[in-house]
Amino acid sequence: MAFLAVQFRLHLRLSAFIGGCVAAFVVNAQPVSVTDDAGRTVTLPRPAQRIIAIAPSVAEMAFAAGAGNRLVGVARYSTLPPGAPALPEVGDAVRVDLERIVGLKPDLVLAWRSGNRTGDYERLEKLDYPVFVTESHRLADIGRALRAIGDLAGTHPEARRAAADFESGIRQLRERYAKAARVRAFYAIWAKPYMTVSGAHIISDVIALCGGENVFADVSQLTPTVSLEAIIAAKHEVILGGGSTGGEKEFVEQWRGAPSPLSKLPAYYVAPDVIQRQTPRILEGAKIVCAALEQLRTSRQDSGKRKSGTADEFFSIPP
Repeated sequence: MAFLAVQFRLHLRLSAFIGGCVAAFVVNAQPVSVTDDAGRTVTLPRPAQRIIAIAPSVAEMAFAAGAGNRLVGVARYSTLPPGAPALPEVGDAVRVDLERIVGLKPDLVLAWRSGNRTGDYERLEKLDYPVFVTESHRLADIGRALRAIGDLAGTHPEARRAAADFESGIRQLRERYAKAARVRAFYAIWAKPYMTVSGAHIISDVIALCGGENVFADVSQLTPTVSLEAIIAAKHEVILGGGSTGGEKEFVEQWRGAPSPLSKLPAYYVAPDVIQRQTPRILEGAKIVCAALEQLRTSRQDSGKRKSGTADEFFSIPP
């Protein structure tokens, strides 16, 4: 009897386990539908198992959303996270390799709206490959995109955790600098020619988060080319950026050699990888920008004290 009782309990446990697996499979096999950043509805018969990312930023987003093991192809220059460079390359922003994509048999393609050519992902759609297009103009869009990719890949828990962690970090910065004195900032993404960002760019949202004001926020283009005269006329107080040089030293020396009054303004280097990609790592870039603007505020306060005779010590912002 005891033996039969043990067998019966084992049978119940096995049945419960099998039932749980079947239920999980049924849930995981359900159709999924999300709206992308191009305003289109993307519907899959079941969560994607083979994903191709045709821009480095969306490959990074897939990893962040817990779907890195579903990636079967990425765009050239997909360097982060460490697992991305090992994946097959399927072209770049200039041209995607349609033949290779077809050979990899994806059930979902992730694209970057302002980084990929519209014609490239439209051709993929004509070949019946579902395409999810991302374009984060605001920091709040990052969390939403992570959750959407998690829905499409069936990695909801990981995606929601990543989104919540990112949003918590942004919220902390927002609360800290909500009442900070405004700082007029110029962000340089390129120097020959000079290029910056408009108010529609996510970098402009980072500057605003830190209590800054993008001096070219009103320009209609997303990443406009601006003249040296326009930069001088903008009357900014700080220069941020670093996209067109090899590193911090080159960036600072570039602006030290610029015509006055630009050469006299503090210039802060922000590594492109942590500010120019629409991924959760932009939180790292935001912390650097916030620290730079806060340092400038401290400098202004100390300068005011010296003028009023309340402080004798000279204070300068390191380049």
